Amino acid sequence: MAAKLAEYKAKRDFKRTPEPGARVPRRATPALRFVVQEHHARRLHWDFRLERDGVLVSWAVPKGVPPDPKKNHLAVHVEDHPLDYIDFAGDIPAGNYGAGHVSIWDHGTYETEKWSDREVMVILHGERVDGRYVLFRTRSNDWMIHRMDPPQDPGRKAMPDHIEPMMAKLAPHVPTADTVWGFEFKWDGIRALAFVDGGRVRLLSRTGEDITARYPEVHPMGRALGSREVILDGEIVALDENGRPSFEQIQGRMGLTSETEIRRKMKEIPVTYMIFDLVWLEGHSLLGMPYEERRRKLGQLKLAGASWQTPPFEKGGGQAMLEASAKAGLEGVMAKKLDSKYEPGRRTGVWLKVKNRNRQELVICGWMEGEGKRRGHPGALLVGYFADGKLTYAGKVGTGFSDAMLDKLQSLLEPLEQKENPFKVGKPPRSAHFVKPRLVGEFEFVEWTRSGQLRAPAFKGLRLDKPARKVVREDG
Repeated sequence: MAAKLAEYKAKRDFKRTPEPGARVPRRATPALRFVVQEHHARRLHWDFRLERDGVLVSWAVPKGVPPDPKKNHLAVHVEDHPLDYIDFAGDIPAGNYGAGHVSIWDHGTYETEKWSDREVMVILHGERVDGRYVLFRTRSNDWMIHRMDPPQDPGRKAMPDHIEPMMAKLAPHVPTADTVWGFEFKWDGIRALAFVDGGRVRLLSRTGEDITARYPEVHPMGRALGSREVILDGEIVALDENGRPSFEQIQGRMGLTSETEIRRKMKEIPVTYMIFDLVWLEGHSLLGMPYEERRRKLGQLKLAGASWQTPPFEKGGGQAMLEASAKAGLEGVMAKKLDSKYEPGRRTGVWLKVKNRNRQELVICGWMEGEGKRRGHPGALLVGYFADGKLTYAGKVGTGFSDAMLDKLQSLLEPLEQKENPFKVGKPPRSAHFVKPRLVGEFEFVEWTRSGQLRAPAFKGLRLDKPARKVVREDG
């Protein structure tokens, strides 16, 4: 019996860790027990342990015990643990094997249906997990754990791989009957949905691009959520020295692919994920649930960390919130009807955005040569939007650029150069250099002119997260 615990004992210094020693029990327990421990070690995982022959036979399960028979999870067979470990919860100090916080996620008794070197089939009777499970060996110490019974929750469904975010219409002012509306600050950043499962975070842009690797500081949010399965909607923002979202700053984090560059930029331009909606929870879609109720459930998750926050919303008081946003230097507010459902990909009147400054996303369709040292290179951009499927000229923009941004734009535009004028409506300058309408930028301006062009526009940054075909004119 002691030999079974030799590896466990060899890995630990019991003078430095509160874990139980390698003690062999003198008598058997009346019923076989199991425990699942949530272990916040270097990597979050769950330890699945079954009592057998005086020890706890153990597996480390990186994504937790699967609740659904449609999904198998990896289970890595590890050393046997002493029976006393079944009640262990606490902190293993840094420098020790398995350092980190351990809590009991579930415990109970079990019955054995089959036990061999390659397959273990059991019936668990726990507080959170109840049903038949099988662990089967794939290679070496790698096993898989599979739920054989239907989900305990009969209505549980598999989490979708992608949801297109709901959009808002631009409005000139906050709704007057604002008691039926909820109001949030509008965050000037990158829209992202977070798919969290088994403590792992996957971030998708509004175009469906996987941007997880670009924002490592958001990844620990998965550890905070533990085993909870959720889909969150929010905005990734970079804050300036005054704590205000800066679209100009977050430009430095967009489009990066090199891990070294991402790590370097993390230090220069840290980001925060501002969470404002919850659309999936524990196997259930919340799309049809009223906004107010989704917000209540989001608040119950208590998501607040170093790089993620859940900013509050207010019922009513929209005008006061808009004035506060202007005073704080924010872009504006979002108004959402309290009873509105979440409609993926739609831009309806139940979500409104009210801005303190006119902003517009536009397709970059060409450029004009600059003067002086920029002669022969871009000095101004020709921009447009789609109206009834036709690309419409909205004017030229020659301010708001740094030399570095103009150089970056030139490198992006050169491969897209073409002779054909892409505009179907409007008359761009004859001396223009045209490009394929692929890139999208964000621009600030005073107003739209009667001829449908921007008055006094300035470039604010590229929108690599927006497809050109979806750029339409927004009228306040």
